[in-house]
Amino acid sequence: MSQDIITCEEVVDRLFEYLDSELDPSTQEEIDRHLRRCHDCFSRKEFERRLREKVTASGTEKAPERLKQRVESLLKNH
Repeated sequence: MSQDIITCEEVVDRLFEYLDSELDPSTQEEIDRHLRRCHDCFSRKEFERRLREKVTASGTEKAPERLKQRVESLLKNH
């Protein structure tokens, strides 16, 4: 196995596959090693991971009644 030759660009290109655990174990480990040493890529990964968590959680929350009323009002006026 190579000694962490994956580039930042390659990590970003494969980030969603990485987060979804869709990569082969060797590539997954190579990206893990890269993320342990590269602060920029680690920060990007954490941002994407947290964003996914927020989007997932938002699908389970109910919209406030006031927002529902505003949307209904806008739809009626168009």
